Amino acid sequence: MKPAEGRERVIVEEIQPQVDCGRYPARRFLGDNIAVSAAIFSDGHDHVAARLLYKHEGDNGWQSTAMAALPNDLWSASFTVDKIGAWSFTIQAWVDHLDTWCADLKKRLAAQPDPASTDPAKRELPPQDIPLAFTIGALLLDQAAKRATGPEAKQLRDLAASLRSLAAENAAVYEYPLSPEMEELAARYPDLSFATTAAHELPLWVDRERGRFSSWYELFPRSTSPDPTRHGTLADVELLLPEIAAMGFDILYLPPIHPIGRAFRKGPNNSVAAGPEDEGSPWAIGSAEGGHKAIHAKLGTLADFDRLVAATRASGMELALDIAFQCSPDHPWVAEHPDWFIHRPDGTIQYAENPPKKYQDIYPLNFESPDWQGLWDELRSVFQFWIERGVRVFRVDNPHTKALPFWEWCIADLHHDTPDALFLAEAFTRPHVMYSLAKGGFSQSYTYFTWRTGKAELQAYFEEITRPPVSDFFTPNVWPNTPDILHASLQTGGRPAFMQRLILATTLAASYGIYGPAYELGENVPAKAVSEEYLNSEKYEIRRWDRAAPHSLAPLVTLLNQIRRANPALQSDLSLHFHHVDNPQILCYSKSSPATATAPANIILTVVNLDPHNEQAGWVDLDLKHLGIGHEETFTVEDLLAHTTYQWKDRSNYVALRPDVMPAHVFRVTRN
Repeated sequence: MKPAEGRERVIVEEIQPQVDCGRYPARRFLGDNIAVSAAIFSDGHDHVAARLLYKHEGDNGWQSTAMAALPNDLWSASFTVDKIGAWSFTIQAWVDHLDTWCADLKKRLAAQPDPASTDPAKRELPPQDIPLAFTIGALLLDQAAKRATGPEAKQLRDLAASLRSLAAENAAVYEYPLSPEMEELAARYPDLSFATTAAHELPLWVDRERGRFSSWYELFPRSTSPDPTRHGTLADVELLLPEIAAMGFDILYLPPIHPIGRAFRKGPNNSVAAGPEDEGSPWAIGSAEGGHKAIHAKLGTLADFDRLVAATRASGMELALDIAFQCSPDHPWVAEHPDWFIHRPDGTIQYAENPPKKYQDIYPLNFESPDWQGLWDELRSVFQFWIERGVRVFRVDNPHTKALPFWEWCIADLHHDTPDALFLAEAFTRPHVMYSLAKGGFSQSYTYFTWRTGKAELQAYFEEITRPPVSDFFTPNVWPNTPDILHASLQTGGRPAFMQRLILATTLAASYGIYGPAYELGENVPAKAVSEEYLNSEKYEIRRWDRAAPHSLAPLVTLLNQIRRANPALQSDLSLHFHHVDNPQILCYSKSSPATATAPANIILTVVNLDPHNEQAGWVDLDLKHLGIGHEETFTVEDLLAHTTYQWKDRSNYVALRPDVMPAHVFRVTRN
């Protein structure tokens, strides 16, 4: 079949960034410079030109910037995103007849006979038809003048006239008649009659800066009461805000704050027999008091919640809510919408299971319900309810157990009116599913960091998630612990393991979180051997914490958060680079940020002892070219943890780390 316009001769291929051929948007952050590349070429020897077109969804028309040619038919250009939300971009390319003419004319002029030359071969060169070439150029400039307006159109017409005058001369030797400024002027008015525009506009989603760089602190409100005889409240959480903000966190995350069901309520340590005073699991959502849009009465009221949101914002933080789409048997939805649940042959509703684990206090939702549209609308309205109360950050529980198309629709619909909303996917599942959630709209994602403890696996995993193609859609948020996960390394590694994993989390990833105060207090006793469940888990009972305990890691947490805020290199993931160390128990990596008009380049080099039990030493072999440091150059490394400074020289430098003292160096590198 013939194309609609066969005179579009330029081919545009391999545009980057794009995710799944443009099926999903690439993800970036406010203020980013979006580098776009493509393969652009045509038949024959004609020159081509190209421009990048881009716009925010709120713009009336395209903005454009010229693309630059690179070797092997590759082209590049960039633009800066200055608004959050949905963007799109595409590429337009065309045969540039004027530029081709300029290049050919220069060749003709270079091949003119030279009557004054002593070399007979140069005196006898064949004529180059230069006057005819001038006439052709004049025609091209006339056409450009018609596309121009105002004084620039007159300049182009005058230039065309001068070429015709030159063509009428009978000169022995001609000079090139166009200045670089005139070439640039003519290039502003290209002939786009047969321009090729890429087949598809490519989508781009831009999150606010908090989506790139964030420090999360999770706590259970019911465990915050200063009075050990009563249940904690939202007002008690409000009293803790100055302390949490002083530790350097910018997001305070609360597990579900909704009414807790009574039916099949779990007792301490996930016991199936709960006493009358047992509080149950906050994830068993719903009772006669209400469901996902209600607050547990012992925590307070909606007015208390509104005050907490405002107070959190005033302290320089944001409040993140846990959204867990599941129900206790007492949830109002169970009676009002029985079709939203799976019914077993005996007439009972299917409770949640992860054999051999059973969660009789939780009913999962049925995303194959005949009333799936009503279910989707109601779940979306839960987010909207809390958005209207000022919440802009959501940690979503187990999103991989809900229909993936639902998330793509729901998040896009919410983002239409609330583009600053951020969604963290708590999904520890297969990579393709985790990546699909990120493609479908989740701003950040939990990772496998918790289970990556060896040097090779840490490096391989972080190289995967911080480089394209994965980094085009997946933004990691790493957690050394959660209320569900007490990894074996923390159970057996003692205080050094808690320090080590905290340092790794805060320096490997721009976004991280801890479940506290269990983490800073070194809570490490499992419910049983070969288990990642905490003994006396806060998921099932109120805990009393001594936040002022002398062994608390809060000072180290505070210092690391201060280091993260003071060093732009640690506020992004894309510059992560690993350096060789001759000891398999020592991991070394750097992050960097370029110099700006107001600040020099920032380089952070982290060296971590991965053995929590023994001192480890080795020679670090730095990739000096990556760091921008010359061979044989002496440079300063300032340990931001120990407040000491060293002079290093060249690529090979010695380190020794005692885990009981400090398992890592976090160096700020400065060229002398």
